[in-house]
Amino acid sequence: MTILSTAFLKGLQRTSQDSKAAEFTMKLVPNLLLCLLLLVKLYHTETADEEPQPPKEPCANWMGGAPGYPGHNGVPGRDGKDGKDGQKGENGEPGEPGPKGDTGEVGAPGTEGPRGFPGIPGMKGEKGEGAYVYRSAFSVGLTSRAPVPNIPIRFTKIFYNEQNHYDETTGKFRCSIPGLYYFTYHLTVYLTDVKVSLYKKDKAVLFTYDQFQKNNVDQASGSVLLHLSAGEEVWLQVYGEEEKENNGVYADNINDSTFTGFLLYPDLDLH
Repeated sequence: MTILSTAFLKGLQRTSQDSKAAEFTMKLVPNLLLCLLLLVKLYHTETADEEPQPPKEPCANWMGGAPGYPGHNGVPGRDGKDGKDGQKGENGEPGEPGPKGDTGEVGAPGTEGPRGFPGIPGMKGEKGEGAYVYRSAFSVGLTSRAPVPNIPIRFTKIFYNEQNHYDETTGKFRCSIPGLYYFTYHLTVYLTDVKVSLYKKDKAVLFTYDQFQKNNVDQASGSVLLHLSAGEEVWLQVYGEEEKENNGVYADNINDSTFTGFLLYPDLDLH
């Protein structure tokens, strides 16, 4: 460093002789001083670790240099390790309800629950229309011996004939309500054998024969179910020889001969 200072001073003395050289030297001096300070600082940095140096006093003969420009930002360091988990925080406030989800599949039927209590009785309903009841019936008897054979027997003793479907003047029942009917008869037999037939529309559908027992009173009975249409007629008559006065059918105050019939079921098309 001493050699460099000496050379530098001699150069200054030589250049002072020339005014132009002096002016140039004055402009160059600050830059040279800055370079010299940088060299000195670098030298002291390299020798500081080799041997201890006595403390230096500030140099009163040298001016401090201008501050340098800030250096560039360094490269970011690597991420540090994750810290330990902190303590559990308090529960937050409930969030707003989300949108309604899709309907799920139908689940399996559950077990039957216990039977509930009886409910409160409902209000009384309005009165309905009454069902019409179809009626047709008769029950008649003899007041004397039957007339001659092969004509309808006229039963003039009326037990029941509210609808007047039996005609006592002809001895015939005339159907007014189509449907299924039941007919029955019980005739007292006396003095001779009896042959009785039940007619429907001029055709015998039931025959009864009773053989008379001497010194005895007997019964000729029969019953049948018939389907009748409106206007058809039913009656009883004794068949045999017309010239015979006594046909065997008998009635008095003790013994009756009866003829009965009534409607069981009307046809469905009437309702």
